[in-house]
Amino acid sequence: MKQFLLIARVFSSVFRPSYYPTVGTVILLSFTYLSIFPWAFKLWILGLVYGFTFCLPTLGIFIYRRMHGWSSFELRKRHKRAVPYIINICCYLCLMHIFAVTHMPHFLMAIVGISLLIQCTCVIVNLWWKVSMHSAGAGGVIGALIAYSALFGFNPIWWLCLAIFVSGCVMTSRMVLRQHTLGQVLGGTLIGIICGIVGTILM
Repeated sequence: MKQFLLIARVFSSVFRPSYYPTVGTVILLSFTYLSIFPWAFKLWILGLVYGFTFCLPTLGIFIYRRMHGWSSFELRKRHKRAVPYIINICCYLCLMHIFAVTHMPHFLMAIVGISLLIQCTCVIVNLWWKVSMHSAGAGGVIGALIAYSALFGFNPIWWLCLAIFVSGCVMTSRMVLRQHTLGQVLGGTLIGIICGIVGTILM
């Protein structure tokens, strides 16, 4: 049982929602026409994405938590998560503005836009019903794969199998850790899939 809990914690830590924009950017820079960019330029893009979607939000939330003397457990309470969500959203908006000003390729902006759309949707839904952000992030990968396969005309079956497997593991880990119910992880995954498809098409 302890090993099962450890595996669940590892999955929850490795597949955090804040990592998906960086992973998506790596995939785009490796397997699409964006791979022709020089390495220095690709590293600069990755640095921007990682900095604004993980480093800055994490630092901002840490400072906010220290100012209030809260433990990381305290932020699990719904009424205390509003400011952390706002910090995340602001960082994502700043990154999208930088991409827009520097005329970055459309598909790079879409990756960030999808993540932002998932966060905003989950924030709104969480006002009435708690859903899993981890599951929503994993579902967003599935939705984005479906949309990108249609846009680029490639067969996504093996990538989809991997994404669905990872999504299932993430959902299971959240339930094993008693962070969410079955309905909450399924709801989060559905939100992620819809946002992934809609975000890719609209952006």
